[in-house]
Amino acid sequence: MATYTPTTPIDHIGRGHKPPAPPAGGGDDGRGGGDVPNYGARLRRARLGLACGIATVCMVFISLTSAYIVRQGLPTFDGATNTYVRDWGRVDLPWLLLAINTAVLLVSSVTMEFARRKAALQAALAPVKSIPGVSVGDEKSFPWLGITVLLGISFLAGQWLAWGELHARGFFVDTNPNSSFVFLLTIAHAVHLAGGMIALIWAASASLLHKPVEAQRIVVDITAWYWHFMMVLWIYVFALLGLAR
Repeated sequence: MATYTPTTPIDHIGRGHKPPAPPAGGGDDGRGGGDVPNYGARLRRARLGLACGIATVCMVFISLTSAYIVRQGLPTFDGATNTYVRDWGRVDLPWLLLAINTAVLLVSSVTMEFARRKAALQAALAPVKSIPGVSVGDEKSFPWLGITVLLGISFLAGQWLAWGELHARGFFVDTNPNSSFVFLLTIAHAVHLAGGMIALIWAASASLLHKPVEAQRIVVDITAWYWHFMMVLWIYVFALLGLAR
């Protein structure tokens, strides 16, 4: 019985109808299909970078704490008497003013968390709001970020007043080793918090620059977690100064 064997290769059949190419993007490179920014991937990378930065700051303050505790019990050799003496000294801290500054920073952390949740909600509702004819209702807008900026400035101003009060009481950076560490710890925290203030101002101005709500959410989210860390770090410094006297 005769059989028919096709002579045309299978891959030539249907020439002109090439299979569709795989879609570009879609990976975890920060852009989705169709060149749409992948804000979820960006947020994860930003949080990872923040975690690395926080770990570095923690190492700095752990080193300062170790030096603070060791130096407190370490005598110094006095060349005049050829003996070891304790020159640690004392510092009369303005505890009431420092406590007020702590309360201000705690409140600012709460307002920052409200701002973070508001940004996350706006980013979640953005796709729904873009659908024609769909309304999710008008939400009351409250300037949580603006209030946080004001509270942050108030905290830094309070720290400046605390340093001025120390000077009025006769304690300076070079008064004794104890006062040196007090100024070093508080100023180091203030410098790191000032960096958070710059991020806060940028987050507050993101809406004025008409950034996408998803991009605003990333900036506010990272700034909020860093601000919470600054609050916890200050409580640690405040407790250290009180317990290691």
